[in-house]
Amino acid sequence: MASRRYRLAQRRRALGFSQEQFAEVLGIERSTVVRWEAGQTEPQPWLRPKIALVLQVSIDQLDQLLATAGSPDMSSDERLTYALEHPESADLIAVARLRERVHALDFRYDRVPSTSLLADAGQCLGQVGLLRAHTAISRVRRELVSVEAEGAILMGQLVWDASQRRDHATARIYFDRAIDAAQQLGDPVAEGLALLRKSFVALYGEKDARGGLNLAMQTAYATKRTSRVLTGLAVLHVAEAHAMLGRQHECEQALSDAERQLSRIGVTDAAIDLFSPTQYGRLAGSCYLFLDDARRAQPILESTASAAGQLEVASHRSWQPGAREREARRAR
Repeated sequence: MASRRYRLAQRRRALGFSQEQFAEVLGIERSTVVRWEAGQTEPQPWLRPKIALVLQVSIDQLDQLLATAGSPDMSSDERLTYALEHPESADLIAVARLRERVHALDFRYDRVPSTSLLADAGQCLGQVGLLRAHTAISRVRRELVSVEAEGAILMGQLVWDASQRRDHATARIYFDRAIDAAQQLGDPVAEGLALLRKSFVALYGEKDARGGLNLAMQTAYATKRTSRVLTGLAVLHVAEAHAMLGRQHECEQALSDAERQLSRIGVTDAAIDLFSPTQYGRLAGSCYLFLDDARRAQPILESTASAAGQLEVASHRSWQPGAREREARRAR
């Protein structure tokens, strides 16, 4: 009775190939791949160098994959544990599990104190660095860089919050790490999000309106072709930075531009989860307060508060603990 070649199949999946894709690259039928992995047939000798090249293994390693049946696939947790013990074996399964862990921490960000997440987030980021330093597979390395960008943004937020928004330097280090990773990927959304978070540190932590203005403008430039949400939020903070500097004309121009961007948001926007209908009103009201024009700020803020209440009632939304804080922390 033929023994299934689980390790051969696992290596194929780890590199992101379906059986159809693997067969197409090799120029063969999918049924041939099925028979190989079922242990029913062997690849022809002349084809083995090409298989080894596609699977990014040596001929000897390929012979081991073909000669041993192995065992059924490990769970994603087991795969990650194995990869951390043998970093050169990192594959897309292990990376996907790391990404899931970062996402789970990000989901808890608004629900528990930031200090309780720091250790786990730092561990995930360290594991990303370990695997990235050892993997030789380009597709795996790219995914690791993507997880690094997400993890570094989260760490920057956690560090800043846990320090009660006093540790600006460490937060900036993490945001810069995320920006660097995003630029390596060519991912303007991740780059824009990290730049926007960095602008918050300048505006609300360091009280550096000029620095915050520059970073918010960089965000708007980076995301102008990819996310109206991020571009609109960035321009709102451009407006607020101008208000902090007492520049009413420039502030109002930026508010008008932000309103135009936010009015054109589509449901497929990459940053749609960051958008709230009340963001424009809250920031516009804040701008006029910075401009010492309470008369204009008051009706805007009152209208925004009323609209927020109506949205909550209309949607029958039950806010979970920390949800209001999350909106302020993430969208501000």
